[in-house]
Amino acid sequence: MPLFYQQHINHYTKLAIWKIEESEAFFSQTVPLQRAITHPHKRLQHLAARYLLRFLFPDFPYEEILIADTSKPYIENETYHFSISHCGDYAAAIVSKTERVGIDIEIPSEKMLKIAHKFISESEHYDIIQQKKQHHPTNTKQNFNQLTLIWCAKETMFKWYGLGNVDFKKMLKTDFTTINNEGISAASITINETEIPVDIHYKLFDKIYLTFLHHNQ
Repeated sequence: MPLFYQQHINHYTKLAIWKIEESEAFFSQTVPLQRAITHPHKRLQHLAARYLLRFLFPDFPYEEILIADTSKPYIENETYHFSISHCGDYAAAIVSKTERVGIDIEIPSEKMLKIAHKFISESEHYDIIQQKKQHHPTNTKQNFNQLTLIWCAKETMFKWYGLGNVDFKKMLKTDFTTINNEGISAASITINETEIPVDIHYKLFDKIYLTFLHHNQ
């Protein structure tokens, strides 16, 4: 069984990452496909991520999943809060009975250097430059690794919020001045001029980065 990583955060909240090695038929036996996905690999990622929902909580009600106008999947009566993510050959999910959640996994890549202007604020850019000067003055890889982690964290906050219309540069703030293999970083999301502090949990694997949060506003 290609379970890549699993964490029981508490009795009511769990997450897992799955390394996709199975065929589509393995997942489609139990996971309903609620919308048409023509690309085979994207369809496989979609099924694998939803497979994890019932893997984490066996009574998870697939049949009650709805899709909001913002494309966020949810359950109307909120018996479960959940968030899913996938990239490459990995899928991830976090599920909670008590808290709103968000999750993202990303593969570090140089593409982050190209899109950084879309999501990095001035203060975050300053932090990256300062850390690079102090610890990795010529290490471009470290640069896009940190950019990937910030993007991952902001995607997690965006999913946690769930209502769309979020400016990643102006409304989402992170503080990754110090990065270890795993840890917690302070972050915040500003909605209607109100700043909501949240803790971003992260774990860095060799091939993928994981960020998640569980928090009730």
